[in-house]
Amino acid sequence: MVALALLGGGAAWAEQVIHTEKSAYRNILVYDSEDRRCMQFGRDARVAQTCISLANPDELKFDYYRMLLGALYLGPAPRRVLVMGLGGGVMVSVLQKLLPQAQIDTVEIDPAVVRVAGSHFKFVPGPQTCISTEDGRVFIKRALRQGRQYDLIVHDVFDHSYIPEHMITREYFAELHGVLAERGVIATNTFSWSSLYAAESATHFSVFGPFFNLVNPKRHNRVILARKGGLPPLAEVKARAAELDGPLRRFGVTPEWLLPLFAADTRWPEGTRVLTDKFAPANLLNGR
Repeated sequence: MVALALLGGGAAWAEQVIHTEKSAYRNILVYDSEDRRCMQFGRDARVAQTCISLANPDELKFDYYRMLLGALYLGPAPRRVLVMGLGGGVMVSVLQKLLPQAQIDTVEIDPAVVRVAGSHFKFVPGPQTCISTEDGRVFIKRALRQGRQYDLIVHDVFDHSYIPEHMITREYFAELHGVLAERGVIATNTFSWSSLYAAESATHFSVFGPFFNLVNPKRHNRVILARKGGLPPLAEVKARAAELDGPLRRFGVTPEWLLPLFAADTRWPEGTRVLTDKFAPANLLNGR
């Protein structure tokens, strides 16, 4: 599972479809369009799960990839990284290049997605990368029992429509908080137009406290950046951004573009109900 990104073009099946596969979880479709290759689940032409450049493997086709990398501005280089959701392997590939010494654990529920990432998106796990094919929350519960700690968690988990409801609750976020090392950073990808915007914000805040809210005005993706123990001062974030300018420019990430997206004054209506295992997103939507 990996995050959805909105497409502006025509129907994907009008492009060159190069692979289709029905897995236990979804229908997977891979297609080429001009200089990019994309993966999507089903035939919803509005969204793609992953796109890569066929000409330049370092070119990030989606802005939300760059927004997620803003997590690196919040502290020193992480040594243990957890990536929730593989998709085409874009984020894991970038992190392998940026952090060659880091141990990267990756969780993807669908073995077919892992296979397609390798066969059609040139994804090759590095020697420090371990891929687990299982439900993400099951993985987190076990990691919590085993006392694992991560310096960085990249949470990019979607099914064909949205984030699975058992992975957007206060209880689940508390489990994620439990596997974060002290001053560990979590980057969560979601949508700015979601009807759950306020509830997601309140739920994140209830566990992680204040967060940076990155919203791309030209797209609909939203990335939430939080740090265990509280956010660093913005001056510290800017200093770290300057340190990382060289390595990140390789992937089209610049402080000039990314830093203006950092906002720490996100608001939501007072009394917004926090999402819980007993009060899940589906219940909220069905009640409207």
